[in-house]
Amino acid sequence: MKLNLVERGVLDPLAESSQESIFINDIPSPIHHVSLFDNTKPGADIILNIIKASLKSIEVIESKKPAGAGANKFQLEKAAEGDVSILALGDCGSCTTWVILDAIRLEKKGVPTLSICSHKFAPFARKLAKAHGAPDLRIFEIEHPVAGLNPDKVKEKTNVIIPEIEKIFYKSD
Repeated sequence: MKLNLVERGVLDPLAESSQESIFINDIPSPIHHVSLFDNTKPGADIILNIIKASLKSIEVIESKKPAGAGANKFQLEKAAEGDVSILALGDCGSCTTWVILDAIRLEKKGVPTLSICSHKFAPFARKLAKAHGAPDLRIFEIEHPVAGLNPDKVKEKTNVIIPEIEKIFYKSD
């Protein structure tokens, strides 16, 4: 069998964009309400529950949406009820895409966000955010994989990012 190998260029779907810049909202101080936006990926609920347990006297608003799809109007409005919204989990192509796009939609509504993505998909998340005019979107990396792990392993991985989140939330404490 004879093979002809042909080198071809591949278009980057996340190439530079001419879109306008998206304003990234400052984290307020103090924070009274945090929205935990669960995209129902395996492990996202565990991550968000661990974050919830680390919050000191901050009221939590919980909202969910299906994995691999954008939030509908109601889901987005629920997530926007917080002073800050934490979105999880971007650990595959479609889920990472929608975590970032939903975070941008919330930022446009005036809600500061923290997006949690696995370290394997964080570079994609950053390119996507940049391509959509939000290069400074807050993206926190959790070690990949998360799906398929027992809760203790997910907790161990989540505990690594808790100090970063606390530093942002309690900067004036």
